[in-house]
Amino acid sequence: MTHRLREARAADAGAIGALLHDAFGGAAEAALVAALRRETGAVVAELVEEDVAGHVLFTWAPIGDVPVAALAPLAVAAPARRQGLGAALVRAGLASCADAGAAAVLVLGDPAYYARFGFRRAEAVTGAPWCGHPAFQALSLRAGWSVPSGVVRYPRAFGT
Repeated sequence: MTHRLREARAADAGAIGALLHDAFGGAAEAALVAALRRETGAVVAELVEEDVAGHVLFTWAPIGDVPVAALAPLAVAAPARRQGLGAALVRAGLASCADAGAAAVLVLGDPAYYARFGFRRAEAVTGAPWCGHPAFQALSLRAGWSVPSGVVRYPRAFGT
């Protein structure tokens, strides 16, 4: 199935907020996305499906002086799930991060889901409360290069 993906626009904010509220059962994720958008220089890529049936956000989260991105959150509307939209958003977002110069991407999510993209447990990254959790994973975007070890610096909106 072909998905029509595009960069999110300011006019999408309400629909994205509603999608996140429905997908996560509350306002916390929508508030996080809004705060990240307001934080100067935080967003690497924000993509939606044309009708905002899906959304993904990547923000800068460097490790030392290495440009690293963080994927959070990913959401797909209930009627559009299990049709490849989430995977399409992740793949397009990873490509956008690579184009922006990111060396790696971090995510806190279901290891069974994110393994299909090549994510593996990020055991050598510290600095956030979720570091060390089995669902905290990383993916190198550079061939022959491993994910850096060290302290990650998430945008302020994450509260770390």
